[in-house]
Amino acid sequence: METPGRPGGSCAEPMEEPSGAEQRWLRAARAFVCETLCPAGPGGGGPEQLADLVLRCLRSTWGGRSGELPLGYSFISISDLQCQQRTPCCSHMTWSTSDFKKWAHQGEVILPKQSVLPRTHLILIGYLTDGRRQEGKEKLMDGNLYVQDSTGSIPCELLHFESEWLELLFLFPSWAYIPQTSQGSAGYVEILADPVPVDPRPERVVDTIPVFYPATAAQLLSTSRVPYQRRAKLNVAGELARLSTLLCIHHKTFFFLFLKCFTSAACVPVLVQKPSQLAWHHMLQLGHGYVLTALSVSGLKASGHKVFVTSFSSCLLPYCAEQVKEQPLEIAWRGGPIQPVSPEATVQLPLELTDEKLPVPAKESKILSYMGIITRVLNAQAGLYELDNKICLCLAYQQLLNSARGLRPGACVELRDVHLLQKPLASFPFVVVLGACLHSIVLLKGFSRLSTFQQPVASSGNLYMQLLFRYNLGLPLYLWLVSLLEMLEQRFCCFVGRRQLFIRSVPQSPGVAEKFLVPILNAVVPSKAQVRDVHQEILAEMHHCPLQQYQPLEPPCQAPPLSLLRSVAEQRSKEAFNPSQLLSPLEAQHMGTQELNRRLAWSYDTFSAESFQPRMVLLGVLRASCSSGSLQLRDKSASIPCVISRRDGSPFADTALIGSLLQVETYQLVVEQFLQSDFPSWEQLWTLEHVRGRETRLYVQFCFEDVQILHTPEVQVQEGPTSSDSPSLGKKDVCSSKVELGSPEAKLPKLEGTSPGAGSKEGCDRGQSSARGTSCMSRLFLVTQKEGLMSRNYLPAAEGDGEGQELQLSFQATILWMDKPQLWRHPRKIGNLPELEQTNHQKEDSEAQQRVLLLFMGRSLRWFPFLHPGGLYWLIVPQCLVIPGSERAEMGQKVFSIPELLSNSFTGSLVSFSGEIVERTLCASPGNEKLSAPCSMQRQKGTLLPWDHSVKLSVSAAPDSPVVLDVYIAVAYLQHLWGLLPGAKILFQNLQRKISRFHNVYCTYIASSCISILALPPTCLFLSSNPAGIASKSPAATPPSLMFLSNLLLQPHSLSQSQIVCHLSCVLALSLQWICSVCSSIFREGRCSRHSPPCPSHTGVSQASAKILVEDGTGEALVLCKNQQVAAVLGLSPVEWKAVQSNVQRRGSIFIQHGGASARPGCVEEPQDLVTCYLKSLCRSRAICRPILLAFSLDRKSSKIPQPDSLQPRRFLCGEMEFVSRVGARLSLTCLNIQEADPKVLCGLSSKRIKTSIGHSA
Repeated sequence: METPGRPGGSCAEPMEEPSGAEQRWLRAARAFVCETLCPAGPGGGGPEQLADLVLRCLRSTWGGRSGELPLGYSFISISDLQCQQRTPCCSHMTWSTSDFKKWAHQGEVILPKQSVLPRTHLILIGYLTDGRRQEGKEKLMDGNLYVQDSTGSIPCELLHFESEWLELLFLFPSWAYIPQTSQGSAGYVEILADPVPVDPRPERVVDTIPVFYPATAAQLLSTSRVPYQRRAKLNVAGELARLSTLLCIHHKTFFFLFLKCFTSAACVPVLVQKPSQLAWHHMLQLGHGYVLTALSVSGLKASGHKVFVTSFSSCLLPYCAEQVKEQPLEIAWRGGPIQPVSPEATVQLPLELTDEKLPVPAKESKILSYMGIITRVLNAQAGLYELDNKICLCLAYQQLLNSARGLRPGACVELRDVHLLQKPLASFPFVVVLGACLHSIVLLKGFSRLSTFQQPVASSGNLYMQLLFRYNLGLPLYLWLVSLLEMLEQRFCCFVGRRQLFIRSVPQSPGVAEKFLVPILNAVVPSKAQVRDVHQEILAEMHHCPLQQYQPLEPPCQAPPLSLLRSVAEQRSKEAFNPSQLLSPLEAQHMGTQELNRRLAWSYDTFSAESFQPRMVLLGVLRASCSSGSLQLRDKSASIPCVISRRDGSPFADTALIGSLLQVETYQLVVEQFLQSDFPSWEQLWTLEHVRGRETRLYVQFCFEDVQILHTPEVQVQEGPTSSDSPSLGKKDVCSSKVELGSPEAKLPKLEGTSPGAGSKEGCDRGQSSARGTSCMSRLFLVTQKEGLMSRNYLPAAEGDGEGQELQLSFQATILWMDKPQLWRHPRKIGNLPELEQTNHQKEDSEAQQRVLLLFMGRSLRWFPFLHPGGLYWLIVPQCLVIPGSERAEMGQKVFSIPELLSNSFTGSLVSFSGEIVERTLCASPGNEKLSAPCSMQRQKGTLLPWDHSVKLSVSAAPDSPVVLDVYIAVAYLQHLWGLLPGAKILFQNLQRKISRFHNVYCTYIASSCISILALPPTCLFLSSNPAGIASKSPAATPPSLMFLSNLLLQPHSLSQSQIVCHLSCVLALSLQWICSVCSSIFREGRCSRHSPPCPSHTGVSQASAKILVEDGTGEALVLCKNQQVAAVLGLSPVEWKAVQSNVQRRGSIFIQHGGASARPGCVEEPQDLVTCYLKSLCRSRAICRPILLAFSLDRKSSKIPQPDSLQPRRFLCGEMEFVSRVGARLSLTCLNIQEADPKVLCGLSSKRIKTSIGHSA
């Protein structure tokens, strides 16, 4: 059905009985005029006269000559429009339905996925004003236009505006209301067609005006003399060539316009800064002629430029050649100095602004004009828009004082003298960026027809603009800055809670983004820089602005979401994964299938901030997980487990950081890889077809001292007494151990919500909330022992017998109560900490100091990273579950040294010690250490390691110390342990000390054990360590010191490895063989020799061993050498050694023994052949008897460790004489490395030995 329109359109037939509906509509119209327009109306006339004028205007606009009224439309006031209309809408009173559909279709063609503005039948009538009509408050004349009635005012945007329209009452036949995106914020009105005046003013008759044209007026600006009278005013006429944007600096709003001569290129600038004249900015149109009256010449203090300045009596008139008369220049020549602009009108930018110095060579941007359609608002606060789906428009270098009204998707803009920059930032999605400086012109040529909201630009507190102007950033650096701010907003607003915290900038209280970005900008932007000169940018003939030159930027850093960081690290680890690089080829080629795949089962990669380009900065909110009992860094996209240590070795226990946003630039990102493979031998390691399964575990570790806190949650601080001098705790500084557990509202050491199963993971993720009950109980305690995380079969009694229940993750802690329970009505009303001195005089067996065992499960798992032995805590629960302590409560927490544990006199069973991991290997569990894990535990995900295996950690007492203790940890416990990497310093608590049948001391991790990370591995160690965790020395590590064989008998148990300079006396035994990689049978001529049952393997590995005799003048030792060490003993080159192995492969094995006391009983040598003869002669030749540098470890089998006072008979031959004497027993050593001895080392060692002998004899 067609809507009535103007004559010539489709109109409805006149109503047969118009009196009823028309009378009601007229009464409503008159009432609306009296209520909303009369108080704001012009002087003269009454409400009835004004109502008649409004109705007459409506009849002429709607019905033309027929005089009909728009009965289908209703009136709306400004306040009702702002309060009731929540969505965009438009009203076209004079359009038919077909006209509207055609108009809407044109909008749909531009952006098909967007809906057009819905049509409403509302009549808008009001006064067009620039803010001077406001009553009862300060007049606001900021260059914006408003539609006003007695109920309020609303900003408006027009494409065409006449000076006579100001302060007139208008009917708006076509308009659109655009609300803001934020709820509760009023929008603005787009005037789609020229308004119709209700009571038109008569045309003003203008007398002939004497004027100067720009060619003449320019001469007045180029001289040091001004017109003849001090207050003389000039009139200038010309064509508008350029119009600057509205600027507001030092709370002063102004703009520049440039009038060009009609017949030449002469041009003069005019400064408009009077508040009542700022509305001229809407009237001026490029290419039109104008006359400006009552101008004066002034000099700008900041730059020295001379400009024409308007006065309060100045007028803006359209140019008409018949109404002007050119004045001769002589009239203006008179004496007098140039009058500078008053200080209030001085135009300058803050002195703090700096200019970015771009590296040389810099690219020159191109200046051009462009017209396009806004297709997307990229970031309104940053002034970024998308044009025509392919170009980025940056308006940040201009001040959008109208809050970017009209710049919506679908709007048409014309750009003049804008800068074109190509690919200013590599990571920016747009290749072409158009930047508008203060010299550029941005014109809105057409309003959008789409139903989109306004995205206003904040004129104050806008961090984008503040940082841009403070550092005078170039466009590449500014685009990178915008990407970081957008990243912060997307990742952390859901945690911080208030979006303004990121965007708002307060001088004494910088926001999160400012804390993060300012140090980066201070490092990137040179400290010595130029001030951005506004006058030079707008007025100078030689244009200079921040957009004139640019250098494509390589971002100094990046801070992507944690989900992207995880995927990038895992992808890089996957791409770099190469099994052949996990093991040394010299070792791998001698390994069987089982050992080879076991050594590949667990490896790791480490990444630092510098491992990524650009450098990766880690940002995240610190949370304590209720499901895993670990610390996590979290953002909106994902979470990453983290390990935090302190450089002083004390445990991290700062619960005040929970919920804080952290920035870390020095960290170690660890990607652990669990591999399931069936490689038959080392030769297949270059292909991945034998990899059956692969999983990764990612976490990050860093030092607390490297953390910068960007934001902390708001808390209510409660003061409490300190207890650093409490003698009962046995600590010099208890405050360092006192931590905050629990409610973020109180800065006290509290532990809340320990009821098993209470709450949920979601509740935990929101933070450590206070107890939900109306009352709670609190009690102070000291942790004396903590056990590790593991799945236990504990179930509360109320849940039945537990049949069919899954094991629950939990941990236990033995604690000592420090006071009596206290009852509080509400957690927020909890008082201060009790005076600890009051409990110090109580007896150990009193009720206040009872030892108990606390079980933590459910939501209370989040306290696991913060509870440490020796720490003082406050337990706050609505219902506390306390389990009385048993013999576990009597466990001591003394920390022993590794040499103490290795001593034969040590008798303890459960021990605690600290040390540095020097080697990490996966091995089969010792025969007496098989873990009987429940099936439910074996089904847990997170590792592909064999469940019946263990991780062997070789732990040294100090860096580069030869004293090493082996620690075995069953695979079942590994999924809750983090940071077990070579080079890390670990505190082991409550491990079980054991002695093997060979009298070797080792420790095992049991259910009551716990591990804490005291220090992270040095970064230099990661550069040289083996990814599979095999021991590797850092480049700066010092080699073991030289020693004598006689000293080994004095310290056999405390020595791990050392080296000696000795003489190789002879080769006692030599074994070369090829064995099957699967069953270890002899491998001969390309197949396994096993027949019952037959072995299908076709892969063999070579193995070699030799037993040699060495002496250094103080004693003798038998040394077992393997594989490549045998080639070094025989002095064979790699080519010769490979030829020997190839000949051995045809036979399968060769055994050679030297006769004498060292010969093995029952061993028969192989039949003689060419290779055997060669090797036998080589073993007996004097060529191998030479000085060597031997690195070794002690063979710890009990039968091979002689006692210091044990003597054995030995036979000696001297010519034909035979002697028998009792000498010390030979030590058994295992070779680690053989090198040719340096003669200088031999000389030094001989000199030292002589001096030692002389000293003993003296």
